[in-house]
Amino acid sequence: MVDKFVAFIPVRGGSKSIPLKNIKKIAGKPLVYWTIDAAVNCPQISKVYVSTDSQEIKQAIEHYDKDDNGKLIVISRSKETATDTASTESAMLEFANNYNFENIVLIQATSPLLESKDLTDAINEYDKYDSMLSVVEQKRFYWDFNSDGSVRPLNYDFNRRPRRQEFKGNLVENGAFYISHKKDLLQTKCRLSGKIGCYIMSEKTYYEIDEPDDWLIIESILNNRNDNF
Repeated sequence: MVDKFVAFIPVRGGSKSIPLKNIKKIAGKPLVYWTIDAAVNCPQISKVYVSTDSQEIKQAIEHYDKDDNGKLIVISRSKETATDTASTESAMLEFANNYNFENIVLIQATSPLLESKDLTDAINEYDKYDSMLSVVEQKRFYWDFNSDGSVRPLNYDFNRRPRRQEFKGNLVENGAFYISHKKDLLQTKCRLSGKIGCYIMSEKTYYEIDEPDDWLIIESILNNRNDNF
């Protein structure tokens, strides 16, 4: 039987900004555990594949003990798809060429604010689209440079500055997850294609862990969330 939805979480051992950040503890558990939690608790996802080039990360994931349904599988990631310059798509394509499934849910371990409800609700809307991505709504005024060094607004008229409650704002990728059909991924070699839909997450999920300052912000949010459980 072919799995309709599988989660794919690529994790590298070679992070330079925060060494081995994917298994560094944040708010009490390894970073990657947060997204694993979200994936294994999503009822539509039948398998959760964590792809890594690191033996240390593999061993850490094998100690994950909340997989009651046996969804979690750790697989090897080739050195070619785990370099500093390799794209996430290269790891996705490597996976797609070796495993049987209908749809892939790419989940990024650097987005630990992701919850299973986000994945469940997005998958429930997915049949309307060819691919989906997670976003946040931001009511910010964007500017860019002109060729002469002056600046211009991109998304509003400064002569008619809207009030916040009247401003529609913009959708911004938060990098938490992407959903696509396997056949489209193999054909386009891109995580997004065709008619693209979005799932709007809370604005606090805008944060991804790329730098040490991000770590402090997200850990504070996670600790507050844990306190409210």
